Amino acid sequence: MSEHEMTDVKHHLTDPIIAAYAAGTLPEHLALVVATHVSLCDSCRAALEAHEAMGGAVLDQTEAVALDDDLLPATLAQLDQPRTEAPVPARQGIFPGPVMAALKGHPPRWKAAGMGVKQQILCATPEGTVRLLYIPGGVAVPDHGHKGLELTLVLQGSFSDETGHFGPGDVEIADDTLEHTPIADPGPACICLAATDAPLRFNSWVPRLAQRFLKI
Repeated sequence: MSEHEMTDVKHHLTDPIIAAYAAGTLPEHLALVVATHVSLCDSCRAALEAHEAMGGAVLDQTEAVALDDDLLPATLAQLDQPRTEAPVPARQGIFPGPVMAALKGHPPRWKAAGMGVKQQILCATPEGTVRLLYIPGGVAVPDHGHKGLELTLVLQGSFSDETGHFGPGDVEIADDTLEHTPIADPGPACICLAATDAPLRFNSWVPRLAQRFLKI
């Protein structure tokens, strides 16, 4: 399956998130989820292209500004320098190109997170964290709320929570108004790409104890 064949996506990105991604203002960890979802979703990819076209039109109408006399020669000199483009990783199995780029072309290196759940952190900065999650079929993530924004994109399997059912290509957008208990559906493990810009708010003391070590 190519990265652009997933046409049955039911849960999409919001327009403000797509606009922020198009403008380049979305933090790196959230941008990875958006890039991956867009690679799978025809609808959100079309919305992104519309925002990018709109941005180009705005630039075309912007009044020209005088530039420093040294800028053009310096720019032309840089164009003469040899440049090597980093290869764009291809999709491998369930992992689209943007995820494989974050994995540097290697399979995930899972680390146990309890109850059969595994994770690999792909990026952790003061702005937030993005990780791959492996949740065995039928296993529930402990009941929790959010102190900020969380984007969760399903790559394999599916899960359900208080807001609905999410399958491959679907993205759940959770904010500080949502408390939920995601449960992986029976069958294949649910593998997700999840980004948060603040620690989760667990209601049970056991996950709270592990939270610091798991960086969730």
